[in-house]
Amino acid sequence: MKFNFKQYSVLPGFGITLGYTIFYLSLIVMLPLTALVAKSAALGFQGFWEVIIDPRVLASFKLTFGTAFIAAIINTLFGFIVAWFLIRVSFPGKRLFDSIVDLPFALPTAVSGIALTAVYAPTGWIGKPLMEAGIKVAFTPIGITIAMIFIGLPFVVRTVQPALEELEVELEEVALSLGASKFITFGKIIFPMILPSLITGFALSFARAIGEYGSVVFIAGNMPMKTEIASLLIITKLEQYDYTGATAIALGMLLVSFLLLFVINLLQSWSSKRLKGA
Repeated sequence: MKFNFKQYSVLPGFGITLGYTIFYLSLIVMLPLTALVAKSAALGFQGFWEVIIDPRVLASFKLTFGTAFIAAIINTLFGFIVAWFLIRVSFPGKRLFDSIVDLPFALPTAVSGIALTAVYAPTGWIGKPLMEAGIKVAFTPIGITIAMIFIGLPFVVRTVQPALEELEVELEEVALSLGASKFITFGKIIFPMILPSLITGFALSFARAIGEYGSVVFIAGNMPMKTEIASLLIITKLEQYDYTGATAIALGMLLVSFLLLFVINLLQSWSSKRLKGA
């Protein structure tokens, strides 16, 4: 049966808006990705595979995805706490604290990287006491994780805040009045309702950390096989005029990122359906 868009569409000018949407997405998103695949195809599958399984490339992938995953987990936990505090607690200067959350959005990534390096360097305000305690932060995977936490936290907070605002406090009050403990109330009522938002925040924070360069490159140390992230390796390949190698690494990152985000979206869809079913 032929679908009549003119009859059922709620948007005026469906044909024009659809055409513009397809054109815009093709120009901004699909065209660069197609060029990336085409450039990598020049290597052939064997050449592409040899670039990807190179020990230096695998080490950069392991470091990038590992630290990004850890940073996203930490951001999900503490981002929820920050969002809960900003929504449920009234205190002087609340708007100031709320605006500080968006600071990583406004700061140039290079500025963030320099600031973090200055603070966590062996002679920095925080780095020096930690160094005396035997913990080195800057120029280690720990420093990379901290940089990724810094740039990813706002994604979780801003994703979870609307879900907490829409949460009906009356449900919590009813549960408490019926004798449920605060722990049970959180686990049975609050957590299931904000779980889709938490998964979305995790995915956004994770994706942002994977592609980060400016705030990480200064604090990483950039030692091959140890603290060299994938983004830096791509830049190194470009500086060596190895464009096909750089695009192959970028395509490998794209494929792994797409697979991980696809799994995360499946989890989000499952949690949303479970919530509706409940």
